[in-house]
Amino acid sequence: MAEADLDAVIRQTARAQTKAVMAAAKKRQAVWVARAAKAKDKDTKARFRHLAKSTILNATATAKRLQNSAENAADAYARAMKKAMEEPPPVTESKKKSEQKPEKKAAKKKADA
Repeated sequence: MAEADLDAVIRQTARAQTKAVMAAAKKRQAVWVARAAKAKDKDTKARFRHLAKSTILNATATAKRLQNSAENAADAYARAMKKAMEEPPPVTESKKKSEQKPEKKAAKKKADA
């Protein structure tokens, strides 16, 4: 990845973060399912199962938002770099001064003649 574009790095990092979020959510869901299995009464089991289901739903939504944000950032970076490549480079001070000096000399020669 020595010469990788930054937009590709942004996308790759987002995929890794999304995987980490989903792995943590699955672990948390397993905890809620285990608690539901150990629960004695019906209401407690239903509550823990609901928490397990909500955990996965919320984590999925979060992962999608994270992925969309990363895609938007990567696309914006790629557009900005493309635009920067199409623009001409800025003129530096030394070039401006060197361009002005010959004009002044030419004007003096015309005035002397």
